[in-house]
Amino acid sequence: MIGGSVVAFFMLFLLSCSQVKPLEQKPAHPKPVMSYEIEKLLEGYQPFEEPRSCESCVLGSFYRVEDEESEEEEDLVQFFTLQEMKGIQLSNTLFDFPVVDNHIVRGWVNYFTEKKTGVEGFQRYVHRSGRYAPLMSEILHHHGLPRDLIFLAMAESGFHNQAKSWAKAVGPWQFMAMTGKKYGLKIDWYRDERRDPIKATHAASAYLKDLYELFGSWELAAAAYNAGEGRVGRAVRNTGKKDFWAIRQTRYLRMETKNYVPKIMALAIIGKNLESFGYEQIDFDQPIAFETVEVPPLTDLFRVASALGIEIQELQKWNPELLRWQTPPDENYFLRLPLGGKEQWQQCCTEETNFNMELAYQNYQIQNSGSTLNGVAKKFSLPVDVLTSLNEYSAHQPLASKTLVRLPFREGQSHRDGMYRDLYEKPPKWRRRRMAYNQTLQRALANGEEIANPREYYTVQKGDSLWSVSRKFNIPLNNLIKTNYSKVKSGYLRPGDVLAIR
Repeated sequence: MIGGSVVAFFMLFLLSCSQVKPLEQKPAHPKPVMSYEIEKLLEGYQPFEEPRSCESCVLGSFYRVEDEESEEEEDLVQFFTLQEMKGIQLSNTLFDFPVVDNHIVRGWVNYFTEKKTGVEGFQRYVHRSGRYAPLMSEILHHHGLPRDLIFLAMAESGFHNQAKSWAKAVGPWQFMAMTGKKYGLKIDWYRDERRDPIKATHAASAYLKDLYELFGSWELAAAAYNAGEGRVGRAVRNTGKKDFWAIRQTRYLRMETKNYVPKIMALAIIGKNLESFGYEQIDFDQPIAFETVEVPPLTDLFRVASALGIEIQELQKWNPELLRWQTPPDENYFLRLPLGGKEQWQQCCTEETNFNMELAYQNYQIQNSGSTLNGVAKKFSLPVDVLTSLNEYSAHQPLASKTLVRLPFREGQSHRDGMYRDLYEKPPKWRRRRMAYNQTLQRALANGEEIANPREYYTVQKGDSLWSVSRKFNIPLNNLIKTNYSKVKSGYLRPGDVLAIR
């Protein structure tokens, strides 16, 4: 039974992209080249069976003998030992990600072993780890990286392929679009390879290797994965320190990053000693195992699912990177199927010639002459380039009344279907408020006049806002903001803030 005192921690985790000696200042990062072994994983995967050195571990976090003997990894993989945590003797003491026992890490251990929300979350993470962690571990190891970096993925997403943050970081490794593309992941209307556990882990390995080479420690590399290379780089420069725990005591890292690294450590400690911390009957998901079949561009997934006698949701489960009802238009696609699916495909589908039938598209009839594809795209919240690729018109070409425009929705499908959620979902209210506030700030910087040599100041009282202060002293709002921008740019006014007003 898991119980005890509760230590409350608040979690907010952001992904961004910036850095020390910014990688952006280097030549464009080449697309990480997939080795033959990883390319073969894309064609099919079956989990291996082997003696485990870690009997009470999250699957994928155990080592094989060659892990400790590999000369290729000696610069990136070091082994660390931890004998006990919170007075609990650990049964598995070996880690290849640095772990420590301090009050911060213990707080996170308490959260995941004693607090209800932490326990329930950890149980979900560990359940999903059974499906994906062994595969991710193999890819990390192939890149010469610590296997225990799977706990970074656990901290990011809980091994959830569909995970999406408010900042639009996506997938099991929570890549931002810019960083994902930089490391070779394709992101367009049809697919988002950040959701693919193999391709995303391959890209994350390349990114993490760059971060380690940049900072020289896994603690700082992990911090940079969370906060961005730029922020961590500035923290290193401003403090003159290269130790995460020393930098953590300064103001140069945000609280979410200060907590992010110890959270990974806590997940690794618990994840490799499940029984020691009360997780004795974990229901691990079955390890992913699949085969692939090659299909032509724009293959209709509904028709494939029907031919195989499975639901479209099952097909989407095996191919999480596919966003829509068709495969991408620019190349043949290796479609993943559960084991046995390839033989079934060969029996039912190799003679099928109409999986990419064009009649399945919905059409929209232009109502008024002069309308354009750009206008239609706005009406349906679609990228205009998707419409231009499906129709023989340019984005701004005037169209005659009753012209039929092909839409990327499938015939009979609602535009509110789950696969189009990204077209109509809204950011959370707090995020929308922040976006509106940022727009107000930008307008003020563009149109306001800064007060030169201010002589009169006002101390903000409870209940004040920028608007109320501007009206109280008859100052244009834009001028007030531009003059006090350094104080108001990070958020709303707080009692005690001092604003220049004249």
